[in-house]
Amino acid sequence: MMAGTAESGYAAALRELRGAQKTAKGVSLYSRYVNRPAGRVLAAAAYRIGLTPNQVTLISGALSFAGVAALALARPSWWLAAAVWAALFAGFALDSADGQLARLRKESSPAGEWLDHVVDAAKITALHAAVLVSFHRFFELPGPGWLLVPLGFQFAALLIFTGGLLADKLKPRGTAAGASAQPAQPLSRLRAVALLPVDYGVFCAVFLLLGSETVFLAAYTALFAVHALFLVAFMAKWFRELNAIRPA
Repeated sequence: MMAGTAESGYAAALRELRGAQKTAKGVSLYSRYVNRPAGRVLAAAAYRIGLTPNQVTLISGALSFAGVAALALARPSWWLAAAVWAALFAGFALDSADGQLARLRKESSPAGEWLDHVVDAAKITALHAAVLVSFHRFFELPGPGWLLVPLGFQFAALLIFTGGLLADKLKPRGTAAGASAQPAQPLSRLRAVALLPVDYGVFCAVFLLLGSETVFLAAYTALFAVHALFLVAFMAKWFRELNAIRPA
């Protein structure tokens, strides 16, 4: 009877979460079809066992930093590739779960949002720093200049993260003229595909290539180049949008 009640509680939480998802606008296919559904399952489980959103955030950070530590300390191999990816994948799914759990428990708070963003910024910084350490300790790089790639990637990733976060916070809510009169725009699948290269989950998948130094270096560098291009495009877009806002 108790097992049935637990299952019923989990199923009810999962059903409620399915109906309380954030908009998919501006979200890549990976986040829409992989990370958010995985986070939904984890949020329902966390709800069932009584975890708070902040506890889920901290577990997410712990898993992510376990992957970061392994990357920095262990010699690259296919076993390490699977372990690092698994830790990062689970950490990212839980990063989605904490917000979903907060909405389910009706416990969204500025402190919880702050903690979530601080953990996100820390793991982005630490992950690229761990790549730099791994490059220096274990990789046979073509030249010392390749050590600048993780530093450049870290710079681009952090600016995309903070720039997007600030742009979202600085845009007035529901004040655009005629916004309510505009029909809802259909979700763009092309945009969702185009955003895949700058999705954190896709970036985490690159670590599955750690068993081959040459392939990982090529894939990591290619993603850095794409992030640099997106950084320029995003910054121009966000500045243009914010510059169009007129004081009330």
